[in-house]
Amino acid sequence: MGVIDIFSDVKNLSGVGKKRLSLYNKLGIYTIKDLLYHFPSKYTDYSSPTAIQDTFLDEVNIIRATVTKKLPAQRIRGGLTLYKVVATDYVSDITIVFYNNFYAWDALSEDTEYFFSGKVSGNFIRKEMYSPTVLPVDSDELVIPNYHLTEGLTSKMIRTNIKEALKIFDEYPYDFMPKEILSEYKLCSLSYALTNIHFPEDENTRAIAIKRLSFDELFLLQAGLLYLKRRNRSLTGCRMSDKDISDFHKSLPFEMTGAQKKAVAEITSDMQREIPMNRLLQGDVGSGKTAVAAAACYFAFKNGCQAALMAPTEILAVQHYETLNAFLSPLKINVSLLTGSMTAKQKREVKEKLSSGECNVVVGTHALITATTEFKKLGLVITDEQHRFGVNQRATLAEKGENPHKLVMSATPIPRTMGLVVYGDLDISILNELPKGRMPIETYAIKGEGLRNRAFGFVKNQLDEGRQGYIVCPMIDETDDDSELKSVKEYHKKISEGFFKDYKTDILHGKMTSAEKDDVMSRFKSGEIQLLVSTTVVEVGVDVPNATIILIENADRFGLSQLHQLRGRVGRGKHKSYCVLLTENLSEDTRKRLQIMTSTTDGFKISEEDMLLRGCGDFFGESQHGLPPLKIADFDSVLLSETQSAAKEVIEKDEDLSLHNELKKAVNSLFFKESENILN
Repeated sequence: MGVIDIFSDVKNLSGVGKKRLSLYNKLGIYTIKDLLYHFPSKYTDYSSPTAIQDTFLDEVNIIRATVTKKLPAQRIRGGLTLYKVVATDYVSDITIVFYNNFYAWDALSEDTEYFFSGKVSGNFIRKEMYSPTVLPVDSDELVIPNYHLTEGLTSKMIRTNIKEALKIFDEYPYDFMPKEILSEYKLCSLSYALTNIHFPEDENTRAIAIKRLSFDELFLLQAGLLYLKRRNRSLTGCRMSDKDISDFHKSLPFEMTGAQKKAVAEITSDMQREIPMNRLLQGDVGSGKTAVAAAACYFAFKNGCQAALMAPTEILAVQHYETLNAFLSPLKINVSLLTGSMTAKQKREVKEKLSSGECNVVVGTHALITATTEFKKLGLVITDEQHRFGVNQRATLAEKGENPHKLVMSATPIPRTMGLVVYGDLDISILNELPKGRMPIETYAIKGEGLRNRAFGFVKNQLDEGRQGYIVCPMIDETDDDSELKSVKEYHKKISEGFFKDYKTDILHGKMTSAEKDDVMSRFKSGEIQLLVSTTVVEVGVDVPNATIILIENADRFGLSQLHQLRGRVGRGKHKSYCVLLTENLSEDTRKRLQIMTSTTDGFKISEEDMLLRGCGDFFGESQHGLPPLKIADFDSVLLSETQSAAKEVIEKDEDLSLHNELKKAVNSLFFKESENILN
């Protein structure tokens, strides 16, 4: 057997056989390092026990008491045996009760002092503690970690394995953090941090450990994103020169907002540099991102280069194609569409135009990154909705040209501090103005089951005026444990046979195939469907200008940013639009959250409030942004600033991380688990 270090399989630890190994794997623990980074979810602190007389009834309390008497075993109904001892803290007495646990009772000795942790019941005069955890008062460890578990695994098992893992770490130490950063930011060693996150001596040592591990997380994330940003700094094959695009602005049927003009200036300036642009165009729903993208495509065209826009779904690709074509075809620009559902002949024709250069701008889905799609001179790559495409998918499309410029569009406003991390590999342009003439969406919060029919009546009025609407529910079928949630299928059946039986309704949910979803949305857009009952799959999607009403059931179940995205499905046309938030939850928290939604339509303001209410961990999920989730760090502004400075300091001195091999491996592992050599 070779050297066992923290990168070795967790099965090398004592007591980790096939069964425990499978349980660890279930928790995402495969190596000894994974185990060391399985941080405690909470701690039991025996260092500050409560006096018996001050314990809270029906709550877990920790007491320090001496066993004065062990009582005889007592058999009760159901074959149970009670084992009891009487203990005292010399002010008050308490009876300690164990169910069917002779060994716990037998291990206690009279006239000996212990810590007991368990739920206290009884009354002010006579108290009992049931099935407590017992700890000798002379124990070396008074702060005991507890862990997120799976059935069959106990915190005690994990603690035992972690103690062994820490010994291995001390024998073969490892640290990816550059020594100069440790010194500059006064950070403890990784050995100290890992020891004291699991087995802290007190709150102070734990705080020191948390600071180091939080710094590590944010530093590694930002160093990795900076690395990704700089590794594409090879010269672009499509360096462009300043071109007059005033004829594009003149051809628009509206005047761009100040924010749009600023974004166009930033993008066209980037495209004139020697290194490829890598920019995020972040705008609220309806802020006019596609018009800015069209300006970028026109600038590329004026410089003799082609542009490609990749959308996550076929129906969105068609929508972008129609919009770009409307903007660019009057300027004699050939815009083509390339999607998976097109016939072989249609695809071949588009690909021939791309390779010959006849096609100037192409819009498509993943069909754009297939091996048979070739460009004559691809100068600009645009992807829609950042978090739906991984870093590698964006890179694959970019490889179709000689280091083309890259623009990413996202309609998900996020707080600025979080943007520094989530989009750390991109420069950011923000559209924070709505185009002139766009009417704000009126939002109402309705609380209580009895008002549902009034809300339905409001929806019906809109349909009777020739408009269309959405009803959104948070689940698909009845398998959810929470019976309060409305099943979309059952819900649709009920309203289509009841309140809305005279209207054309249909259903949309995540378990449908892409073709089925596209079919429903196409029929909704054409007006064939008047009322669409849907899950959150409509959150980012197709413009239906005639849709003026969205009713969101169980609105308390959604995050504020998600509610804002859903609200953005309406208000796309010339008619006044409405959003109705329906909930039966009358809690103060729900009231506050819905009040925010009814008081503002500013997506960036809402995202700030959402982060404050939900916490950063929830907001910054892997599913939302495609980046690694944070285990311990929070978006503390001071720590964010420090880690960003530290990451810049390292990358500016060592762009390819050739001088920091362990850091390079850590970045590799964090961002590209599926491809170990991608950064080499």
